[in-house]
Amino acid sequence: MKRFWLLAILISASLVGFGQGFELTSIQESYKGIIGETIKAPLRFRNTTEKPITLIIRKVTGQIGGTQKNYFCVDNNCLDSKVEDYIVKVEPGQTLNNLNISLEAGFVSGPSTLKYIVYNKSNPGQPVEFVLNFDVEEKPEKQSLYSSKFITLHDVYPNPVVDHAQVEYKILNDQIKAKIVVHNLLGNTVGEYQLPSLENLIRIKTDDLNAGIYFYTLYIDDEGVMTRKLIVKK
Repeated sequence: MKRFWLLAILISASLVGFGQGFELTSIQESYKGIIGETIKAPLRFRNTTEKPITLIIRKVTGQIGGTQKNYFCVDNNCLDSKVEDYIVKVEPGQTLNNLNISLEAGFVSGPSTLKYIVYNKSNPGQPVEFVLNFDVEEKPEKQSLYSSKFITLHDVYPNPVVDHAQVEYKILNDQIKAKIVVHNLLGNTVGEYQLPSLENLIRIKTDDLNAGIYFYTLYIDDEGVMTRKLIVKK
C-alpha cells in the first residue's frame, strides 16, 4: 500500500509539470562556491507543447546571509536583487538555457537556501516548486603553483570551472613580460591574458568555451615555463 501511494504521488507530481506544458531540468543538489564569489545556478526550462508558453518564475522565500544577495541573470545581464519575478516566453520545443539565479556569497561561510515557484501564465493554479541550495565555503589556503625570481603564480580556482576562473600572481621583476595562454587539446589558442606587474589577479573567461579539457601555459618573455590542465564543465 505504501508503495502504491508513493507511486501515486510521483505520478501526480509528474502530471503537474506535464499539465503546465514545460519541464525543469538540471537542478543540482547544491551549488558550491567560496566567500566573495558569485555562485550561479543555471535553470533549464523546456516547452513540451506545440505552442508558445509564457513562464513566470517567482521567488517565494530565501534563507541567506546578511551580506548575501541573489538575483535573476540572463547570460551575463543581471536584474536588481529586488526583482522577485521573471517572465519569459518559450517557443514550442525550445529549451531555455540562458537563465540563471545568482547568489553573491558574501563574507560568511555556510548554507543558503532559495525557494521558487514557476508556472505557465495560462495555468497559474498549478505552480511547480523548486529549491536551490548553496554551500559557501572558506577560501582555500593559497598554494604556490610556480615560483621563481621573476614571478609567483598560484593555482587556477575553481578547477573544474563553469564560466570563469581566477589566478592570483605576483610579479617580482617588473622588467619581464608575463602572460597566460589557454589552448585546447589541438594546441589552438582560445584565450590569452597579460599579467600586468601592478596587478595581482586575472580572470580567465570560459563561458564561451565548450565543456572539455584545456591547458593553460605561463609564458615569461614569450618562453613557456609551465603548463597545467584546466577542465571546463557546463
